[in-house]
Amino acid sequence: MHAAALCAGAAVWLAAMRDPGVRRARALFVDGPAEPWRAWPPLLRARRLVVERREWWCVPVAVLLAVLGASVLPLIAGAVAVPLVRRCVRARARRRQRERAGGTVAVLCGAVVGELRAGQEPGQALLAGLRECAADGEPRAGGGPGGEAWLGDAESAVLAAARFGGDVPAALRQAADGPGLGGLSGMAACWRVAVDGGAGLAAGLDRLGTALRADRRRREELRAQLAGAWSTVVVLALLPVAGLGLGAALGADPLRVLLHTPGGLFCLVVGGLLEAAGLFWACRIVRGAETR
Repeated sequence: MHAAALCAGAAVWLAAMRDPGVRRARALFVDGPAEPWRAWPPLLRARRLVVERREWWCVPVAVLLAVLGASVLPLIAGAVAVPLVRRCVRARARRRQRERAGGTVAVLCGAVVGELRAGQEPGQALLAGLRECAADGEPRAGGGPGGEAWLGDAESAVLAAARFGGDVPAALRQAADGPGLGGLSGMAACWRVAVDGGAGLAAGLDRLGTALRADRRRREELRAQLAGAWSTVVVLALLPVAGLGLGAALGADPLRVLLHTPGGLFCLVVGGLLEAAGLFWACRIVRGAETR
């Protein structure tokens, strides 16, 4: 029974870690230009895949606990934990994407200011700044930072407006609806004031870029100050695991007690609920401090 559970968990984990887009990507890009990511060694690509799908690490851990405790309850808990961990990982990835997008807007402002002061027209300066921002970031299949258009679906409208003399402020305000791209609304306002009132576009964009960079530095400083609080949350989360290890070292067999006795099951359920509530409360407190 233990061997069958181990083999089933390993099969599920290996099936989940397989990249479903390899065949499609190979068909799409096999004849295209060589990209740096395609030259990565297989070990680095496998490591990248493991990092991107870290939620599936719950499966082998659950299988190991099921084998050690001779119970199917860890398998059920592992199956429930996979979507929860995936949700947390994706939320963290979205927060990082918003932060990178905000930094890219500041870079765009600086690039456009440099082009304007070099004598370029506003539309050509914006095109040059967009090309510079698109060249930044990690190259992947699909082009642009992170493999996607960093302005989202509105990037084509911004490019067309800048290239053919369209309504650039309206295109920038449309693109500002994307995650982390709120600074583009300020850029649109500077552009509108410069066009309607004759004010200097370079000066306004310079002040906007300075404000965006200052806000980013403030968030980084706050995150550094909250690193200790996050460490406390991690330590509190690992305390039950340390208790189980200490009990096993003393010969108490805590897994058997928790998984095969009524009192142990009651303590496991109540302790799990209290652990989840404590982690949720602590994370909410730290997240609230980050957003201030």
